[in-house]
Amino acid sequence: MNNTNLYIELLKRILMDQIHNDDPKRLDGKDWPAQGFTMVGKKRLDNLQFCAEQVLQDKIEGDFLEAGVWRGGAAILLRGLLKAHNCTDKTVWLADSFQGLPPPKPEWEADAGDRLHEYEELAVSLDAVKANFARFELLDSQVKFIPGWFHETLHAAPVDKLALLRLDGDMYESTYVSLQALYDKVSPGGFVIVDDYGFLESCKKAVHDFLDSRGLKPEIVTVDWTGVYWRKL
Repeated sequence: MNNTNLYIELLKRILMDQIHNDDPKRLDGKDWPAQGFTMVGKKRLDNLQFCAEQVLQDKIEGDFLEAGVWRGGAAILLRGLLKAHNCTDKTVWLADSFQGLPPPKPEWEADAGDRLHEYEELAVSLDAVKANFARFELLDSQVKFIPGWFHETLHAAPVDKLALLRLDGDMYESTYVSLQALYDKVSPGGFVIVDDYGFLESCKKAVHDFLDSRGLKPEIVTVDWTGVYWRKL
C-alpha cells in the first residue's frame, strides 16, 4: 500500500472513530458516534472514495458538494482525497443550515410527523465544522461553505458545475430541494450519492418523485443498508 492509500485509509478510520473502536454499529454507520466526525460507515466512505477517484481519473468537470454535513466528516474525506491526489482545481462545498434540521412543513406531506428537528445532536455550528477541517489541516481555499436552509440557498448557490453531489439531508424536503436545485449542475459522468435512501422512506420517495418528474431512470446502485448512488449519463 502506497503512502497515498495509507493516508486515505487512516483518514477514514479517524473520521469514523474506528482507531480503537470495533463496534460493528460504528463500522456500518448505524449509530451517532460521540467522538467521530461522521455517521457514515465504512462501505459508504469507501464508495465516496471510489466515486471521487473515478471522477478524477475520468477528468469529469466540476466540484464536489455535500448537502447536509453534520460534523463535516464526509467532506473532510473529499478534501483529503483532493490533497492526496494533488488536485488543485476542484472545490469542496458544504451546504448546511449549521443549526440542525427544520420542522416539517405542511406542503411536504412525506415529512409529516418527522421529529429530527428535535435532536440537538444534529445541530453542529459552522465554526465547529471549520474547526474539524482545521484539525486535519484541510481548511483552505478549496473548502467553501453555503450556510442556511436549502430552500433559501441552493438555487442561488455560486456553483457552476459538479462532478459529485452527495445528499444527506434526511428529509423529503431537503432531498427534493437539493436535487431540484443542483441536479442540472452535475456533469455527464458525475456521481449522485444519497445517504438515507434505504433508511428513510421519505428520502427514497423524494428521489423517485424528482427522477419521475424528469423522466429519468438511472441505474441506482446499492452501497449498503441505506446508501445508494448513480452515475449521470
